Amino acid sequence: MAASRSSIFRLINASQHTACPCHSPSHTHSHSGQLNALSQLRTFATPVNAVEKEYAFEVAASNLRFGDGVTAEVGKDLKNMKARKVGVFTDPNVAKLLPMKNTIASLEAESDLPFEVFDQVVAEPTEDSWRKAIAWSRKHDFSHILAVGGGSVIDTAKAANLFSVYKEAELMDFINAPIGKGLPISQSLLPLIAIPTTAGTGSETTGTAILDITSRSFKTGIANRAMKPVLGIVDTHNTESCPTAVHISAGLDVLFHSMESYTAIPYTERTPRPANPILRPAYQGSNPVADIFSLWALRTTVKYLPRIAKNRDDTEARRQMLLASSFAGIGFGNAGVHLCHGMSYPISGLNKKGPKYKHPGYVTDLPIIPHGVSVALTGPAVFQFTAPSDPDRHREALAIFTNTSVTDPSITCIPDRDIGAHLYEAIARFLDGLGVPRGLKAVGYSTSDLDMLVEGTLPQRRVLDLAPGIGDVIGSDGREHLAKILERSMEY
Repeated sequence: MAASRSSIFRLINASQHTACPCHSPSHTHSHSGQLNALSQLRTFATPVNAVEKEYAFEVAASNLRFGDGVTAEVGKDLKNMKARKVGVFTDPNVAKLLPMKNTIASLEAESDLPFEVFDQVVAEPTEDSWRKAIAWSRKHDFSHILAVGGGSVIDTAKAANLFSVYKEAELMDFINAPIGKGLPISQSLLPLIAIPTTAGTGSETTGTAILDITSRSFKTGIANRAMKPVLGIVDTHNTESCPTAVHISAGLDVLFHSMESYTAIPYTERTPRPANPILRPAYQGSNPVADIFSLWALRTTVKYLPRIAKNRDDTEARRQMLLASSFAGIGFGNAGVHLCHGMSYPISGLNKKGPKYKHPGYVTDLPIIPHGVSVALTGPAVFQFTAPSDPDRHREALAIFTNTSVTDPSITCIPDRDIGAHLYEAIARFLDGLGVPRGLKAVGYSTSDLDMLVEGTLPQRRVLDLAPGIGDVIGSDGREHLAKILERSMEY
């Protein structure tokens, strides 16, 4: 090579820095040159023997049914699918509520449709809670799986399904590399139906399942198209009992699913190209199909989430947020997320041993930074950092947050180099209006925790490798960028 690896990354870092508002346009390096240098050096966590750039993307999503009261149809769905025995997953709270009662009534209305219920799923699942659910599922000879609950329930059901088919597999066999082995899923899993009771994770549409690796104080998961539900039943009645705090946190997840997937590196910049299609990751980079779903979800969330925060009985807002959750699920399920989610995993994981912050409005005795909140805490700083990678996309996001269009003079007059600063302020104002804690300090972290948060972020290669402008994630430049973003996220 004509230049050393470290020299190239210093140039990339300089190009990133000169795009900030303190520099004049004449000193700003070509963004296309930056991306070209990055794409030469970027690697992806999936272990395949190839060096070419990606040249294709795939679109995978569950079938969806949306409507008032459609939970009542699930019994007939399972009969139509010739279910022999159904494993039903839920959590202790949802087990007492109308969505689960309606589900049970629908199952019992059908003749010869035996089922068993596991109602011990925990919020923010861990290795131990997954193993408990997997052990229970393995004891039964289920033909079909049904999940009724939020993302924690649906993700746990996906894991139980996977490891019921792979009966001898260890948990780390399928956990995303480099944390686990990230093995491909080549066997057919059991048909899974998901009935979401929150408008947030979009788990009813994706093959992603997330858990907290308590031994390492961060979250990770399994992402594979084979795990996606065959059907998501999106019932508008099922979020009626959802507390306001849960509505807000879940909605924040929708917000950043859509923002991150829309601003991820283009799928054509991801390397390496898989040697076998089965190795093509679920998170592929931004692509034309995912863009449509992500942008619609972003616009809808910015419009309707503040309405739910003010009045959780706003029926139209609840309906629209359920749709936005599923749309964002299709978007990020095919494009991926990046920095906000990558950093959220240690933010929530380390909380259990460190700050022990407990978010108001959550029914739990344990410390918890809800997933959507943990993602939002770094949001303003992340998109200020990523803005130089694609000013046009970030300008469009800014127009959405400011309730205008990209052709409005208030947006067109902003130089590319200043888009990030304006977007930082717009996102911060939006979050403040929802009562989100104002940065990491507000949930108990201090600057002395930065190193731990960076170390907990670095293993998240599945998402970090989709982040624009980050450089060599595990090298000194990547660490420096992550540390600066986290420091900028301490308060706003």
